[in-house]
Amino acid sequence: MDTLVNFLHQTGFYLLGENPKVLIMLAIVCVLAYLAIVKKFEPLLLLPIAFGMLVTNLPGSEIFHESLFAGGHVHWDMFGGAAGEDGTVITPGLIDILYLGVKLGIYPCLIFIGVGAMTDFGPLLANPKSLLLGAAAQLGIFVTFIGARALGFTGNEASSIGIIGGADGPTAIFVTTKLAPHLLGPIAVAAYSYMALVPVIQPPIMKLLTTKHERMIVMKELRKVSKTEKIIFPFVVTAFVAMLVPSATPLIACLMLGNLFRECGVTERLNKTAQNELINITTIFLGISVGATATAETFISVSTLKIIIMGVIAFGFGTAGGVLLAKFMNLFLRNKINPLIGSAGVSAVPMAARVSQVVGQKENPGNFLLMHAMGPNVAGVIGSAIAAGVLISLFG
Repeated sequence: MDTLVNFLHQTGFYLLGENPKVLIMLAIVCVLAYLAIVKKFEPLLLLPIAFGMLVTNLPGSEIFHESLFAGGHVHWDMFGGAAGEDGTVITPGLIDILYLGVKLGIYPCLIFIGVGAMTDFGPLLANPKSLLLGAAAQLGIFVTFIGARALGFTGNEASSIGIIGGADGPTAIFVTTKLAPHLLGPIAVAAYSYMALVPVIQPPIMKLLTTKHERMIVMKELRKVSKTEKIIFPFVVTAFVAMLVPSATPLIACLMLGNLFRECGVTERLNKTAQNELINITTIFLGISVGATATAETFISVSTLKIIIMGVIAFGFGTAGGVLLAKFMNLFLRNKINPLIGSAGVSAVPMAARVSQVVGQKENPGNFLLMHAMGPNVAGVIGSAIAAGVLISLFG
């Protein structure tokens, strides 16, 4: 009988009563899974994150040990079987090992190789002015940084929260693991959730800041970009950014390496691997391990609520920044820019560009903005990486 009672006391059903916060986390898991499976919002990212949150919050699972990464550092001695400060010896599990790829900044860089291999920088090269729109869309990062500081967050924490406005999940994770690892769970969930909700968040802001006439502007067809330009571009950008913001080099270099695989014409096998196997495997590992950090103890707090609110503000200002700069540029340009493409400056590729296309076609069915919007969109990827490097340089 004692053995049976002891067994019952070790079950998750019994332990559930000791930590009712877990029920809230399980409800959040259901919401994320619903968005991924039913609504098809960023399913490749939200579903692994939701499942990681599920398994880490099941009472008694202990698949992720926060003490191994306490204080923002990897305690390598404990991975070797040494006892922690409380004398407990921890046996690292699969998620602990996978999380090292997040903590050491490996996964975001690998994903950027895949993103680069899938990205065509042709629209940006055909219309270099769109680089300014991508830069303007980073306004959300710095406005949110100021707001987070006003709410009492430290410089490191505010930097990690602000980067949500870049609409770039891997970059948000890269910055957070370096500056505020204790906020990784809430920031990752907020970043990927809002990326998934770009088609919901952006259109009202775009319509509010533009007139019907502006939304109907038809842009001229982009010039054809030569293969030579596309091959030279990764080398030039990598060298320039590395010299300007050395902290951004890992992300930019990986992004441009992937793009070079795509454009050079002699590495087709590497290009296909980067676009498929590499990015898919990395996404699984990243999603599960990041989701596993969102435990009830760290996720359910006032600071998490603030992060969720600041994330929406970041996206709003990022969208507004690109649109407003496009309107300002039209004061001086003979060939007008449709301001809707400015909203694509947030680096949710290619979703933000598609939103510009959809909103524009509702006003003018014969207007095709997708390729024009891809310029600011891919510029936003570069811009968010540079912004991340600046913040890491200032507070890292």
